[in-house]
Amino acid sequence: MQLSIIQKILGMLLIAFSITLIPPMLVSLGYQDDCIHAFLVAFAAMFGLGFLFWFPARKSNTELHLHDGFLITAIFWIVFGVIGALPFLFIIELENLTLAQSVFEAVSGFTTTGATVIVGLDELPKSILYYRQQLHWLGGLGIIVLAVAVLPILGIGGMQLYKAETPGPMRDDKLTPRLEHTAKALLYIYITLTVSCAIAYWLAGMDWFDAIGHSYSTVATGGFSTHDASIGYFNSVPIEIISMIFIILGSLNFTVHFVAWRKLELSHYLQDIQARVFIYIILVLISITIFVLLWTKEYLSFWTALRYASFEVISIISSTGYGIADFSEWPLFLPVLILGSGFIGGCVGSTAGGFRIIRFILLYKQALREIMRLIHPNAIIAIKIGNKKVSDQITEAVWGFTFLYIASYVFLSLLFMATGVDALTAFSGIAATFNMTGPGLGKVAANYSEISDAGLWIMSFAMLLARLEIFTLLVLLTPAFWRR
Repeated sequence: MQLSIIQKILGMLLIAFSITLIPPMLVSLGYQDDCIHAFLVAFAAMFGLGFLFWFPARKSNTELHLHDGFLITAIFWIVFGVIGALPFLFIIELENLTLAQSVFEAVSGFTTTGATVIVGLDELPKSILYYRQQLHWLGGLGIIVLAVAVLPILGIGGMQLYKAETPGPMRDDKLTPRLEHTAKALLYIYITLTVSCAIAYWLAGMDWFDAIGHSYSTVATGGFSTHDASIGYFNSVPIEIISMIFIILGSLNFTVHFVAWRKLELSHYLQDIQARVFIYIILVLISITIFVLLWTKEYLSFWTALRYASFEVISIISSTGYGIADFSEWPLFLPVLILGSGFIGGCVGSTAGGFRIIRFILLYKQALREIMRLIHPNAIIAIKIGNKKVSDQITEAVWGFTFLYIASYVFLSLLFMATGVDALTAFSGIAATFNMTGPGLGKVAANYSEISDAGLWIMSFAMLLARLEIFTLLVLLTPAFWRR
């Protein structure tokens, strides 16, 4: 394990992250909200810590090993989740926030979860509102690079499954092999989507501050808003339509964006099995929700039911967490159905959370294979996606991830319940943070301000564990990792 190069890279990343505090400082100066001192203190702390890490190891040029990659990836997300809490601790208007609440808010932003402990957003200084939104944007970009470029190199993550098994154009049109070129391609796509979203929001009626802030959290499928009422604050159908469009775009595999945009052929989206299944599931869930809302007379108009059902389903399944209605108050099984859709999540290689579409596809095909084996015991039946066979190594990886996913969810839910919350709050709160959806049920339907510090630490860990695809973090807890 090359500790010097790990120290050097971590120091460089901390220095780079400190520079991202300059935009909130400029916002503070522009709106004269007297918060610049808090960002200056946080900047000095981040930059100083980064320099202390980087300077002693600045001449280290050793080659990174596989173990180094695991360690850097895990430390990067943990440290940035914690260090990002500094501005929340130093803002006078947020002086009542505890350390656990500040870290929770930062981790929620950086992992694009969108769960918040802060109430009274409409009265907060513009600079801290901008900083929250920017956390989403930076986290979303980090997630894309992590999912598409880093984790496959480490041999884990959804893209390892997806790249190996994707049919059609993706076999021959992979991203540029060098990591820095891949990161640049993803950055260009990400910026283009963000700018387009901001302009669309502005044309639909938002002011520039809200348009830019919400474009950050929409493309990142994050869910933070500059208003307590979220997107519902604007009460605008055009804004909601724009939001849904860009949420879906953010939930699709960014390698598909890369190929489709490079060749200027939208047909690549239709050829992507993840995108097709994702849209099918959304349509089915929206149809069920509309039927129940009309049948129970929650809404009397079809168009009203369509509006609210479409937005809430797309928002939750994509792990965005925006709201225009309180779905937790909807009748019958709808609250559980909609919250449960967050377990499905978006496409692998996107900013969305959840179990991811490609794993559901592989598990479904494997279940069909087992049924056929019962009928034809001697048959050799291969699992295929398109015309490409899925290797046994891939299916074993999916089963391993599935076990850890379920076991982690149950364990964390029980641990959260041990802090004193009721079962509904515990299981929905972990579901909302573990799947990065944001809002839950019970005491966490609106926000997380009533949750104890112990519960917030548990959920902060849940967000990091899920965002790092479970394996990346858990591998550090195994003795075998440290023996080599």
